[in-house]
Amino acid sequence: MTLSEPDFPTPSQGDDCRVVREILDLIGDKWTLYIIATLKDGPVRFNELRRRIDGISQRMLTINLRGLERDGLVKRTLFPTIPPRVDYELTDMGRTLLAPVMTLVMWANRNRETIERARIRFDESQGAQAS
Repeated sequence: MTLSEPDFPTPSQGDDCRVVREILDLIGDKWTLYIIATLKDGPVRFNELRRRIDGISQRMLTINLRGLERDGLVKRTLFPTIPPRVDYELTDMGRTLLAPVMTLVMWANRNRETIERARIRFDESQGAQAS
């Protein structure tokens, strides 16, 4: 797909653009990519998910999982045990997100050093301009 194709949303498309932006904001959230990648192999219990995602708080995991569940990307299953057991897994639609998400993650990993060098060059040039 090229950027000039008619189905590429533009800011002038009003509500359609707003809805797409909201979805992309969710997917581009700091934790969503990690959650989706962590659920790629099947159901995971809440605490295990939290242990696998370094740095996420219980509150942020809960908020993100609720958003993903609301949008139909994650399924929550409550087992009536004592204590209650809750598993999370990707829905069929959530699994369709794996390929683009993992492509983005791999791109970031491949380009992280180049980006870091560009940031250093930029910061150094900004420091020289300020002098």
